[in-house]
Amino acid sequence: MRARVGLICDCRNVDGQAAHLVLEPYVSAVRDAARALPLLLAALEPPLDHDDILNAVDGLVFTGSPSNVAPHFYGGAPAREPKNEDLHRDALALPLIRTAVAAGIPTLAICRGAQELNVALGGTLFQQVQEVPGRFDHRERKEAPLDVQYGPAHEMNVVAGGLLARLTTERRFTVNSLHGQGIDKLAPPLKVEAVAPDGQIEAVSLFEPRGFLLGVQWHPEWRWPEHPVSRAIWSAFAEAMRPSAS
Repeated sequence: MRARVGLICDCRNVDGQAAHLVLEPYVSAVRDAARALPLLLAALEPPLDHDDILNAVDGLVFTGSPSNVAPHFYGGAPAREPKNEDLHRDALALPLIRTAVAAGIPTLAICRGAQELNVALGGTLFQQVQEVPGRFDHRERKEAPLDVQYGPAHEMNVVAGGLLARLTTERRFTVNSLHGQGIDKLAPPLKVEAVAPDGQIEAVSLFEPRGFLLGVQWHPEWRWPEHPVSRAIWSAFAEAMRPSAS
């Protein structure tokens, strides 16, 4: 029987109604790359019960999103564009991360998900990475075609001795980049797995994991068969959900 993976939904307004959404590349990657059954976890109010979720899934994917984690969760200044917040998702995702970490549930956190992981465990975020001295502009060109937006953007340097270094022999590889926010102060339980050439933290894991946990700022769900590192990440996530891995 296939493993079951819960994917965290955004809560967005569609024609005046709340809609719970996950972009298809995440769903397809869970089905095809992780060889698992994708289950969408709606960002309802009040949030779904965490124990019910963990009893229903074998792994979790915290997806990317155009929305940002509300800055009051990490003591940040008020957001310039509060409309880009998704408080329903925050209410589901942040406590669920802490529950999943404590339970050792295999977890892959992507883009916003990596930022949620850092905030949930006590870290902070840059709200505008491009305004930090020495940092690149990591945002996509929204007017460009999707293939360009998700195309190669910058190199990544893998930290020796970490989880990523065990998953791939590549010590430097190119990733896409579609984020305006990024990790500032690293949460104490986390360690750095990879950094961009400008020093921006781009991948993290736990110092003392009870199960598989990886947060990446780029998008390994996008055309994953074409990228060896993406294939390795999804394969490791899938392997962690096998009954023999628990």
